[in-house]
Amino acid sequence: MKRPLQALLLALTGTGLLHTALLTDTYLRYVKAGLRPVLIASGAVLLLLGLAGALTRDRQHTAGTGHGHDHTGMPRVAWLLFLPALSLLLVPPPALGAYTAARADTKPVAVQKGFGPLPATSPLPLTLTDFTKRVQQDRGRAIEHRTVRLTGFATPAGAGAGWYLTRIVFSCCAADSQTVKVRVYGGEAPPADTWLEVTGTWHPRGTLGTKTAEAALDVREVRPVAQPVNAYTDDLPLTPS
Repeated sequence: MKRPLQALLLALTGTGLLHTALLTDTYLRYVKAGLRPVLIASGAVLLLLGLAGALTRDRQHTAGTGHGHDHTGMPRVAWLLFLPALSLLLVPPPALGAYTAARADTKPVAVQKGFGPLPATSPLPLTLTDFTKRVQQDRGRAIEHRTVRLTGFATPAGAGAGWYLTRIVFSCCAADSQTVKVRVYGGEAPPADTWLEVTGTWHPRGTLGTKTAEAALDVREVRPVAQPVNAYTDDLPLTPS
């Protein structure tokens, strides 16, 4: 690839990273919030390298080195390298959602040896992971007959009844994402990727407090909500500001 185009590619990529990390929250689709400083630093370095390359080329041309133009050709496929750089600025790649979740295994839930009493709040806000732990590990059966409120996006369940309320969790970035799902019974399945607040009670299947219990909910109310700021964690949702 010719040096001016290399410099342009570096500058475009750096500008795209800086735009994504500084001016939008789009970067949260791909990495955890704690990596924002790394993205900003990387974007700044790439932009400076691109500018430095362009300035060096301009000085060489002014000094009369070479013929003032490059006879070496550039493979056409090299132009494809500009597509991801431009996409950061113009059309960011879509976020992970129901398509990914429907094809992924559910994240294994860590074993918890002790459970404290649940708050008396009703409906009780829980994460999908905490609900699953209570259903499958709490021998005290504290979740039985309790009305809970869970938040996630809808994922089709395929054959059979119900659909899934889902969260995708990043350990570091989209490449290591894992899926947490709770099956929902009752009512009509909403469109895939719709963010929802679902209120209901445990769907009695299996023995509560053991691995045989299904992490599932009998729905009482479904309410559409805005995608939370912390969409790629399994924490209680933070609403957009």
